[in-house]
Parts: sequence; structure tokens; C-alpha cells
Amino acid sequence: MKSLILDGRSELDNSEIQKLHDIILKELKKNQCYVNDIPLREKNIAPCQGCFDCWVKTPGICKIDDYGRIIAEQIVKSDLVIHLTPITFGGYSSELKKAMDRTISLVLPFFKVVDGEIHHKQRYSTHPCLIVIGYQNSPHLEFEETFHTLVHRNVLNMEAAFYKSLVVNNKQDLSKFQADFQNCLEEVKYHNK
Repeated sequence: MKSLILDGRSELDNSEIQKLHDIILKELKKNQCYVNDIPLREKNIAPCQGCFDCWVKTPGICKIDDYGRIIAEQIVKSDLVIHLTPITFGGYSSELKKAMDRTISLVLPFFKVVDGEIHHKQRYSTHPCLIVIGYQNSPHLEFEETFHTLVHRNVLNMEAAFYKSLVVNNKQDLSKFQADFQNCLEEVKYHNK
């Protein structure tokens, strides 16, 4: 299984989130996954310009020639995408958000109705499973709820066969996270048969 980690940590993030990263790598390797681990903070990714050239002038390809193009390409080629991010006021880190914005090229400029809501049509017929892991230094219920809602709403446009959002804080035992992540991988394997 091809897995892609989009690591949204900054240089300032603490060692606890590094422990999550280490567990993720260990479990993926234990499951014999091919791992493409991208530390976004080390990549040159410009913000999306909102020009929609990737829809109308160069379909599926962003006009900005930087690492954002590679990320979109790697997502399409993956069976599983993992987002690792500190939670910022219930949202993603700026590094992860910037990378995610640049993946708008993966959907079409056409719309469809899903459960009474308007969503983008997909450019590609297959979609990776998604596991989104958010880290908080201390528990904050409102930020956690916002994070889960944000992930759910993003997944509606991604059409992932399976997704799970996990929130971890420094008060939790990492063995619980490891067990939760293992369960997610089992679900991903089921959906990638």
C-alpha cells in the first residue's frame, strides 16, 4: 500500500508530536507500506492564488511550478494520505493548509448535488483513504470538535473511501493513539482490497 504523510509541523512544535510521527512510521512499516514522508516545512510551497488556471487553462496542473504540484501528484498516486498537524484554533497548521489549498486541481470546476449540498465533481476515478491526526498541547473540547468537523467537511469534496480524524493531546497515553492508528490501518486495508 502506498502511503503519503503530509507532515504539517513547524520547527517550533514540541517533541510530543514527533512521538506521534514516529508511531505512524513504525506502524506503516510494520504493515509493509511504502511510505512517502513529506515534511512540508522544508518544501517551497506558495499559497494558492485562487486563479483557477488549474481548472480552465492547465487542467489538473497548478500554474505555480513548485512543490505544491508534486504534492497533488503524490496524492493521486497514493492509497492512503495521512495529515499530521498541530491544531490551530480548531484548524490545520499553516503549512498543511497551504498544501491542501493547492490540491484544488484534483477536482473539476463542475458541481453535483450530494445529500442536498453542492460539491465538486472529481477529476480522477480513484481516491485515497485519509487519516488526519491533530495534536493539542492540552485538551480543548471546542477546538477538537471544530477540527473533526473541518476534516469531515473537507472529506466530502475528496470522496475518500474511508477517513478518520484523530485528536491527541499531551494528557493522553500514546499507546491509545497507537491502537487507534492500527485500527485505522485495518480499515484502510479493507477499503483498498
